Amino acid sequence: MKPKFKLLLFCLVASSMISCDQVTKNIAHKHLMFTSPISYFHDLFRLEYAENTGAALSLGDNLPQTLNLLLLEILPLIMMMAILWYVLNNLKVINTFRLTAFTLVFAGGIGNLIDRLFRDRHIIDFMNMGIGGLRTGIFNVADICITAGVVMLILSYSRNPDLPLATKSE
Repeated sequence: MKPKFKLLLFCLVASSMISCDQVTKNIAHKHLMFTSPISYFHDLFRLEYAENTGAALSLGDNLPQTLNLLLLEILPLIMMMAILWYVLNNLKVINTFRLTAFTLVFAGGIGNLIDRLFRDRHIIDFMNMGIGGLRTGIFNVADICITAGVVMLILSYSRNPDLPLATKSE
């Protein structure tokens, strides 16, 4: 695939995922904020509103505000800029699978950063899965993007451990 099409793919997937994340968070905020959890498929899937000022599973929620700003806003912003820089500088050699993986991580990171910046550090989470007492934490579309992207990168690297993150093979 030509670099200009890879750039177009990156932009389309990232903007679509960021938009989906923000729209679903706004819907959750409007319709789930003051309601009881809504259960589907015999409680396998729940819609349940939560706001999180920490990282995954509220880790770092009680950090001092300065440390919270550094670890959960500035560091992720630097990481998203690094991903963007890496992708833009490797468009000629990065394969489509890895490009998609990086794009998902980037989109999820930006989606959560938007919340941190415009919702006073509060990230809206609203999905939960599990069976009985065994449940995931509450998450959002951005979290799904980040997780899927990281899993894709691990799979990509494990299939070709000798290859760098960007390769000439398609």
